[in-house]
Amino acid sequence: MLDDRAKTLLKALVERYIADGQPVGSRTLSRASGLDLSAATIRNVMADLEELGLIVSPHTSAGRVPTPKGYRLFVDTMLTARPVSLDGLAADAGGEQAPHLQPDQPQRVIANAAHLLSDLSQFVGVVTAPRKASVFRHIEFLRLGDRRVLVILVAPDGDVQNRVIFTAQDYTQSQLIEASNILNTHYSGLTIDEMRNRLKTEVDQLRADIATLMSQAVQVGGEALAESTDQVVVSGERNLLTVQDFSNDLGSLRRLFDLFEQKTQLMRLLDGSSRAEGVRIYIGGESQVVPFEELSVVSAPYEINGQVVGTLGVIGPTRMAYDRMIEIVDITSRLVSNALSVK
Repeated sequence: MLDDRAKTLLKALVERYIADGQPVGSRTLSRASGLDLSAATIRNVMADLEELGLIVSPHTSAGRVPTPKGYRLFVDTMLTARPVSLDGLAADAGGEQAPHLQPDQPQRVIANAAHLLSDLSQFVGVVTAPRKASVFRHIEFLRLGDRRVLVILVAPDGDVQNRVIFTAQDYTQSQLIEASNILNTHYSGLTIDEMRNRLKTEVDQLRADIATLMSQAVQVGGEALAESTDQVVVSGERNLLTVQDFSNDLGSLRRLFDLFEQKTQLMRLLDGSSRAEGVRIYIGGESQVVPFEELSVVSAPYEINGQVVGTLGVIGPTRMAYDRMIEIVDITSRLVSNALSVK
């Protein structure tokens, strides 16, 4: 447990390093902290912080920089984000007026939100598209032979998904028509979860072969409809080219751009935030959530009519102004929620 003096010095060190990007020495730390301490005392406290793994000395520099563990302690216990209006945030960014997200098309709102996050943060803005309920309007089965069946699912918005399932027995086309008629008559319009729950209770009333086929169809149908909505919009990747922490390391830049191209990894990275309330901060190196030690993610869920449907956030270096990123992400989350919700 750190005492108040150590906390004050760690807070000052993190804030100074975020502002300047240079290792912080004891003399600079003495001025930044406002504490009346001797240089020897500050060096002793810094040695204790280094032993705890909160700061580290890069190369042969006499100064110290925060570690991911030090950033995490700073974010969790020392960071205070001031309330700010959208107009105030735009003014801080040099804008003349507050940006707005027009509630016309969800796709446009999502794209505009990603650009807004990027413009205000000067890092990378990411937004996952709203998740739609996995509901089917119509289903058909087509016999392919060799115990293979093509499942054709039509969503309420007309989206068509096809999946091949391998069955334990070889169904005739008449059996497949019977199964599709049952599903279309009694289950159309239900979510995949509702269908799955009903099948569990109604399976005794169905023939075993038909019940097995329908259960398989529900399983692959849920996966297919879920995959069709897994989209993430990324904006501002080129901003990282000007970040000192990355620009001097081509290997880091290459890995970062690979991350933005692999949308499934981005989806997993943001998925945790969709199950949380408010703004969350993930710091690289402390877990498998963020794959790179020099990367941090500030994210928050957004809603449509009170229901969480997606996540948005800012991806940038661990040396970022977390208080400002929290404000940007929080306000953009509220903007997107308001733009997409029915008035």
